[in-house]
Amino acid sequence: MNRLKIVVPGDAPPQIQASPHLERLKPYGDVVLYTDRPETAEEKLHRAEDADILINSRGLVKWPADILRHLPKLKLISLCSIGTDMIALDEAKKRGITVCNQPGRTAPVVAEHSFGLMFALAKRAAFLTAAMKAGGWPRMDNVYLQGKTLGIIGTGHIGAEMARLGRAIGMNVIAWTYHPSPERAKQLGIQYVSFEELLRTADVVSLHVKLTADSHHLIGARELGLMKPNALLINVARGQIVDTGALVGALNSGHLGGAAIDVYDAEPPDAAHPLLTCEQVILTPHCADMTPEGVALLNEGAVDNIIAFLEGTPKNVVV
Repeated sequence: MNRLKIVVPGDAPPQIQASPHLERLKPYGDVVLYTDRPETAEEKLHRAEDADILINSRGLVKWPADILRHLPKLKLISLCSIGTDMIALDEAKKRGITVCNQPGRTAPVVAEHSFGLMFALAKRAAFLTAAMKAGGWPRMDNVYLQGKTLGIIGTGHIGAEMARLGRAIGMNVIAWTYHPSPERAKQLGIQYVSFEELLRTADVVSLHVKLTADSHHLIGARELGLMKPNALLINVARGQIVDTGALVGALNSGHLGGAAIDVYDAEPPDAAHPLLTCEQVILTPHCADMTPEGVALLNEGAVDNIIAFLEGTPKNVVV
């Protein structure tokens, strides 16, 4: 009997290649792992053409419709991520390819990163460090966060944990989500408000919605203009949720007090990316869940999803 072929098409930077969880797949099939990233569509197709299952360990490896159409054997894509925007989900559904993600699995890890970005931004860590390295001794007010209002946009697993952390240091937490409910508000110890009210009243706005057609450029020039002068913006969700040009304008005009960004409209951003020239920014390279604990959780979850699928009890199915 032919064994299943399970392919990791591009594990760079390293995510799953040294994981002991790959050993759990041996009874089910043969694992083929590529430790470098495919540079062309042709190379990607070559690596995946005979695969029954893909483990997409890196969001930078994308699967658009024109590639999925050439993978007739493919039955499952298991993601080492919460986000699914690297997969053409409509095409996957059309071709009977199951896609599984890991909702909420690393929520505490990502929320802690977001929380840390908020502190680094409020205390002007990057700006003051750069100024001192250049020989300066700048005097600039920091932001005292206790008693300030934290506005959470999106109260899924990560947003909920960010709200808990904010409340733990004495912040007033308000939130907006697509589907608010009194029960959820009570569970999280927050108050749901309208989108505009959140923007107008929050001292810190933290983004935790998934990328969809509705959330694309959810934060643009109008929304940034509604935010309080000197407010702080944090984005650990997806880069396309914010209009980058509008954000750069709001930062350079002095309207915003700063922005902390882990995700970008193009990844990695090139050397001319306009955010790199802004003074009051904290930037990290899409690494919010990249701790040893977070990596292990995602690797375990990707393998769990494959085994569940092969044993006829699929879970975390997106399509």
